[in-house]
Amino acid sequence: MILELDCGNSLIKWRIRELSSGGVVDSDVELLRVLRGSVGLSITGCRLVSVRTDAETSALAAMLTSEFGCAVLCAQPSRQLAGVRNGYDDYLRLGLDRWLAVVGAYQLCGGACLVLDLGTAVTSDFVASNGEHLGGYICPGVPLMRNQLRTHTRRIRYDDVAAELAMRSTRPGRSTVEAVERGCVLMLRGFVLTQVELARESFGGDFRIYLTGGDADLVCEVLPQAELVSDLVFVGLAKACPLPGE
Repeated sequence: MILELDCGNSLIKWRIRELSSGGVVDSDVELLRVLRGSVGLSITGCRLVSVRTDAETSALAAMLTSEFGCAVLCAQPSRQLAGVRNGYDDYLRLGLDRWLAVVGAYQLCGGACLVLDLGTAVTSDFVASNGEHLGGYICPGVPLMRNQLRTHTRRIRYDDVAAELAMRSTRPGRSTVEAVERGCVLMLRGFVLTQVELARESFGGDFRIYLTGGDADLVCEVLPQAELVSDLVFVGLAKACPLPGE
């Protein structure tokens, strides 16, 4: 069984490829606890992508090797991978998770595509039909927009429960929490619709749209033609870190 990990700054997304099972944890210790509690688990290989420091990533890899006795492959930046050419002037500066999502999307369609990753930050990436990554955009996601308003505006104070209730509609807000939460969602939707228009300018009508990230569901309504692929990074990770027998 192959364990796959997407290690962010605060959360770790994991899955067992053969079982199509996984989840999200907030620490290395919690990851180990969850894996130890999984019945019938027999990990023979592990691969991961990490945006953490080298020291943190090495410590996690060592822990997994010690626990399961398997090799741990860590994705590395690359100028070209699986038919996709990195579009950054300095390819080392493109975030690894973003790069693997781009590679993953191209593996799924083999042609022009727009990749939208909606998390704490929102990223968009454009890939031409020949696999050339044309670059993209980065903007704050809903969590960042919300937190900036709540942090820097004295009279905006509400809890997460109120925020969740407010997001059940996009009608004009009749309270501060409704106005902020719905405004952030509409800004997010405006951003992704602009990306689609830019993609049409570059590719014409022949391209695919892929959505991934925790807030992807917030834009599905305005992008019915898009494909939601929650594990898009893992598709690219498999290309970056193939394991014996695959």
